Amino acid sequence: MEKTMHAELPGLAVLAEEAAMAPYASAADEPEQAYFNDIYLLAPVGYFVLAFDTTILQMNVVGADLLGLPRANPERAPFRQFIAARFHDDFDRFLRRAINSGQPEQCDLQMLRNRNLQGFPVSLRASVDGSGQGIRMVLELAEGKLAALERSEERFRRIVHNAEEGIWEIDAAARTSFVNPKMALMLGYSIEEMLEQPLVAFMDEEGRAILERNIARRQQGMSERHEFKFIRKDGGDLWATLATNPIFDNDGSYRGALALVTDVTDSRASAELIWHQANFDQLTALPNRHMFHDRLNQEIKKARREGLQLALLFIDLDGFKEVNDTLGHQQGDAVLVEAARRIGLCVRSSDTVARLGGDEFTVILSGLEHADGIDRLVQGMLALLSRPVTVEGALPSVSASVGIALYPADAATPEDLLRCADQAMYAAKQSGRNRYSYFTPDLQLAARTRQQVTLDLRSALAHEQFELHYQPIVNLQNGQIERAEALLRWRHPQRGLLSPADFLAYAEAGGMMLEIGDWVFRQAAQQAKRWQEELGSGFQVSVNQSAAQLRGDTALYVDWLQHASRLGLPPRSIVLEITEGVLLDGASRVTERLRDLREMGLQVALDNFGTGYSSLSHLKHFGIDLLKLDHSFIQHLASDSGDLAMCEALIVMAHKLGLRVVAEGVETAAQSGLLAMAGCDYAQGFVFAGAMPAPELSALAHRGLGLLA
Repeated sequence: MEKTMHAELPGLAVLAEEAAMAPYASAADEPEQAYFNDIYLLAPVGYFVLAFDTTILQMNVVGADLLGLPRANPERAPFRQFIAARFHDDFDRFLRRAINSGQPEQCDLQMLRNRNLQGFPVSLRASVDGSGQGIRMVLELAEGKLAALERSEERFRRIVHNAEEGIWEIDAAARTSFVNPKMALMLGYSIEEMLEQPLVAFMDEEGRAILERNIARRQQGMSERHEFKFIRKDGGDLWATLATNPIFDNDGSYRGALALVTDVTDSRASAELIWHQANFDQLTALPNRHMFHDRLNQEIKKARREGLQLALLFIDLDGFKEVNDTLGHQQGDAVLVEAARRIGLCVRSSDTVARLGGDEFTVILSGLEHADGIDRLVQGMLALLSRPVTVEGALPSVSASVGIALYPADAATPEDLLRCADQAMYAAKQSGRNRYSYFTPDLQLAARTRQQVTLDLRSALAHEQFELHYQPIVNLQNGQIERAEALLRWRHPQRGLLSPADFLAYAEAGGMMLEIGDWVFRQAAQQAKRWQEELGSGFQVSVNQSAAQLRGDTALYVDWLQHASRLGLPPRSIVLEITEGVLLDGASRVTERLRDLREMGLQVALDNFGTGYSSLSHLKHFGIDLLKLDHSFIQHLASDSGDLAMCEALIVMAHKLGLRVVAEGVETAAQSGLLAMAGCDYAQGFVFAGAMPAPELSALAHRGLGLLA
C-alpha cells in the first residue's frame, strides 16, 4: 500500500460495504444502547439516525455535506424538510412501511440541499433501530452504480482531506498507515513524519496503557471511544477523543483500525477550570467545603472497609477578626494563606486539609490504627500557628482552637463527625483558646493526662530525674562482660523508679523522643569511655533507637559523633539497637540513614530478631553489624530440640553474613551452655544479671562471672 500525502484512504470499499449493509444488521450484533456506530462517520454514503418525527439525531461526514448542515445539527433540523415537496407523500409512505413492517425499506426520490431549490436524485434505505427508539437511514446518489461509487469515493476523499476532524488509520501492528492533513496539523507534524510511526510514539504512558488494555477488543471487532492525551511535536499536550473501529479483510483477518479524532484540549481545560473553581478555595488553593465533604465521605467508607480509625480536626483561628479590622482584608487574606501553609506542614501528604470558609479549616487524618499520635501533631500545629506572621512590615499574631472527633468512636456519618469536631472546637475556645479539645470526655481526659505527663517529662529532663541502668552482655567464649545495653529509667518524685513501659509512649506522643534520645546517647557515651578505661578499650555500650529518632535530621548523629570525639571515644564504641518495626517504617529512608551511620563508624544491632516479617531480607539489604536473637528462641532451648536447631541455623547464617550474634533472655546455665556450643558469640539475661546502675556493673565485671556450663 503506497503511503504518500495523496494516498487513497485505505479500506474505502470495506467502509462503503459495511455502511450500506449496516441498517440491516441484527439488533443483537450491536450493544442495545448504541444508536450510532462511529465507523459510519467515515462512510462514503450519507448515514443518519432519525427520531420518529424525522429530527436528525446524528449524521456522518458525507451526510452533513450532502445536506449542507453542520454535523452537530444545533437547530435540530428534521430530515423531511430536505425532501422535495412533490415527494413528501412518497417519503411518508416509505417511512411508515419501514416503521410498521420492521423490515428494511427502499425508495428513490429527490432531495434538496440545505432547503434550497437545487435538487438531486437519491436512493433511501431505512430500517427501525434495533432498540425501537429511532430510524436509521442510508442516503445514496441515485445514479449508475459504478459512476455513483466513483463520484462518491472522490467526494469522500475530498471531504476526508478537508475535514475539520482528524482521521487516523493504523495497521495490524498499530503503526500509522494514513492520516489526513487535519490530524497532522493537530499534532504539529507533516503527514510524511507520521506515516509508519507507531501510534504509541505520540502518546504518554497512561495512553499507552489504555491502548494495550484494549487491543483485544479492537481485534474482536468492538468499536471504542476513549479520551487520550497525545504529545505534540513541540512537547505540548493534545487531549483528543478517538472514536475507533476495527478494519477486517474479506476473510475476517484483523487489518488495523480507523479513528475519528476530535481535539478536546480547550473544552477539557475549561472543564478542569470549572471543576477546580467548584472544588477548591481560590485564596488558599485548598479543597473547599464541597470537596471536603466528598473527601470525608470517601475516607469514612475506606476506614469502615479497612477497620481503621479516622480523626477530624476542626480548626478556627483565634484573633483573626482583630487582624482584619486593624490591618485590612488584604493583610487578613495573607494571614489565611500563611495559616493554610503552616497547617499543611504539620500533616502527611495523604491527609486532607480544607478551608470551609472565613478562618475555619479542617484536617482529615485517615488510616489511623490508634489515636496516640494526634496529640503530638496538634501540639506542633498550635505552636506553629501561634508564631507571628510577617505582613507588610506588621507582625500580626493569631493562634488556633482545635476540636478533634474520631470515627467510629464519636460518630458514624460525615455530618455527625463534623458536628462533633465543631463542638469540640468551641470547647477549646471556651477553655482559653490556643489549645485543643476532644469531643469524647474519656478521650479528652486521656489527652489531658498525656499533656500532663509530657510536661512532667520535660521537667524530668530539666531536673535530671532520668538515669541509665545497664544490663551486661557476656562473651560466651571467655565469660567476660564486654558489652552492656543502656536502659532508661525515670526516678519520679512521687511514683518512684519507672521503667520505659510506664512513660515511653507518652514521650513519643508528646514529641520528646529526640530530646530524651539525645540525653541517653550522651550519658551512654560518657559511661562507655569510663568503662573502656577500666575494663578494656573494646568495651561497647548499646542504646535503643526509635523510629522517630531514625527519621530525624542527620545533623543529630553528626553532633553525637562530635561529642564522642571530644570524649576521645571511637565511634564503634556505641551500638545503635533498632527493631524490625523501625525498618518497616519507610524502608528506603531507613536504608539511607543506616548507610550514613555505618559511614560515620557507628555500629547497628537488629533487636528481637525473628519476631518480624522480613528478617532475612533485612539482613541482606540493611547495614547490620550485630544480630540479637529474640528470647522466644531461647526460653525452651534446653527442652526443645527444634529451638536449638533453629538457633544453630541462625547463628551459622549470621556468621556467613559477617554478623555477630547476641542471645537475649538467657535465664539458665543450661541455655548458656547450649548457646556456647552452638557458636553464639554473646548472651544477656538474668542468668548473668538484670539491669543495674553503672557502679554495680563495674564491680560485677571486676569480680568476673566465669564460664557458665
